[in-house]
Amino acid sequence: MAREYELFSSGQLPKEWEEDLPVFKAVAPHMATRNASGIVLNAIAKRLPALIGGAADLSPSTDTVLKQFDSFSMENRSGRNFHFGIREHAMGAAMNGIALTKGVIPYGATFLIFSDYMRPPIRLAAIMGLRTIYVFTHDSIGLGEDGTTHQPVEQLISLRAIPNLTVIRPADANETAQAWRVALAHNTGPVALVLTRQELPIIDQQKYTKATELEKGAYILSDSEALAEVILIATGSEVSLILEAQVKLKQDGIAARVVSMPSFELFEKQKAAYKDMVFPKTIRKRLAVEMASPIGWRDYITEDGEVLAMTTFGKSAPAGDLYEFFGFTVDHVVSRVKSLLQ
Repeated sequence: MAREYELFSSGQLPKEWEEDLPVFKAVAPHMATRNASGIVLNAIAKRLPALIGGAADLSPSTDTVLKQFDSFSMENRSGRNFHFGIREHAMGAAMNGIALTKGVIPYGATFLIFSDYMRPPIRLAAIMGLRTIYVFTHDSIGLGEDGTTHQPVEQLISLRAIPNLTVIRPADANETAQAWRVALAHNTGPVALVLTRQELPIIDQQKYTKATELEKGAYILSDSEALAEVILIATGSEVSLILEAQVKLKQDGIAARVVSMPSFELFEKQKAAYKDMVFPKTIRKRLAVEMASPIGWRDYITEDGEVLAMTTFGKSAPAGDLYEFFGFTVDHVVSRVKSLLQ
């Protein structure tokens, strides 16, 4: 018990806790990253007794219930599921208070659009260097049926603009597992995990670069056989889109490198040599694809590159119709690349 208390008080994680992180096979059905996150949480919870949290009355939608544990309440202080109520600001403030108990790692979940409500406590957590984890789901126009008001456009860049906040937007289930690994090991400031409602393909870990590279912020997921003429960059759900575009471009005789870039902040911590390896100065034709504001991408696409992004609010329609309307399709990505190279 003394050793357990000392470990808990130090803020360090138990040895070998990562062994319970699931690995998702590409043969599995498509999976939303919010659902992958729920599987990861429940897989690791037993080994991490200091991990506690909940949602702003959205636990079923954010998939953040620890199924093997009770709810925290006046009567049951040993419960690990928190019911914060429909009040994101108060949830963020409560998480800050919880995080001041050294060793406890609180997480709180809501939709990405509602991160605006909790900006002051997020900012305060970043200033104080607190170990809080935000689970933001419903991360793009891919939730079209929920209406324009719920579709985040400016939220990603507004979170990336907060100093000492690490924002991670994983591309599939395996990147989600690795995002949790990085978030839990990070103890000098808050981390925001940005996850999808819509189902995504699980990227083949045998065919492409393994998701463990997520810890570097950006990595070459799939390189071209010949010298690349263009670099395709994306985060989250858009990564599978540019992987498909790479195949189509190859059929048309165009060599493209695909870079998954789940976290600007993690990438900026890498050494210059690694950054230059991912984004060689000799390949200036680049296309970044993200269903959010284009602000923030210029540093990575150069003056010769472009961004396929959102410059308006979304619209109310099924996700597939919105992708077509706003140009987030394989054919449109291929067309943009060809125009760029000309």
